[in-house]
Amino acid sequence: MSDIHDTDDVDRHLKPSKRHSDILRILRDEGTVTISSLAARLEVSLETIRRDVQPLALQGLLVKMHGAISLPDRLGEEPFDRRMREMAEEKRAIAQRMARLISDGDSLMMDTGTTTSFIARALLDKRDLTVVTNSADIARTLSTVNGNTVFMAGGQLRGDNGAAFGPSATDFIRNFKVRHAIITIGGIDPDTGMTDYDLAEAEFAREVLRRGSNRIIVTDHTKFMRSALVKVCDLADIDLLVTDKAPPQELLDAFEAANVTVILPET
Repeated sequence: MSDIHDTDDVDRHLKPSKRHSDILRILRDEGTVTISSLAARLEVSLETIRRDVQPLALQGLLVKMHGAISLPDRLGEEPFDRRMREMAEEKRAIAQRMARLISDGDSLMMDTGTTTSFIARALLDKRDLTVVTNSADIARTLSTVNGNTVFMAGGQLRGDNGAAFGPSATDFIRNFKVRHAIITIGGIDPDTGMTDYDLAEAEFAREVLRRGSNRIIVTDHTKFMRSALVKVCDLADIDLLVTDKAPPQELLDAFEAANVTVILPET
């Protein structure tokens, strides 16, 4: 009788709890993962991963899909939380580049958005900032650290992102003039300019830009050559675009004509 065993099978019996923990950790970081990529990262066979996944699924700790697994609460997750995981690496690179443009003691205004939330986290090593925002996430991130002063606009709060909108929020930010006005958008097109999908968000973002000496758009490359429902501003109404990849030539030409500087993470 042979004493040779499948090494994956031996490993499964020796260290099941550690690999289960690794699987759940990866899911918490990324939300949804394919079986094949999980097997490659943990350096075991597809069959071993399938065996490991089975008890976790039976315990309700994950959900099995065709060729992939996901956390069970992903289906009921708030839209803002889902968007924070989309293009996260690109948004983090944009945020880190934007943070290099901000100095200790600066004043800035930011609207709500996943990219601006990443920026707030990238600013945690800055000191004595004055921040004006309608985002509860941004306010919470920056309000209790390093001597910062944070003003949050009041108004009707959105359930999915905890941001305030409406006339009172817009009126509130008119009290301020800041060095950096930073907004996110839903689309950039050479003809229509900067656009977004929500009227209240577009109106608030438009007012944010009026409050800043440096008017800045932060967005990833997936918004290039797209036009959303509501016009925010023309290309000439901003000074800087901070993004993760160079825009298409047509858009670059339009930015040059509008005297807009495009800044990439490596520049």
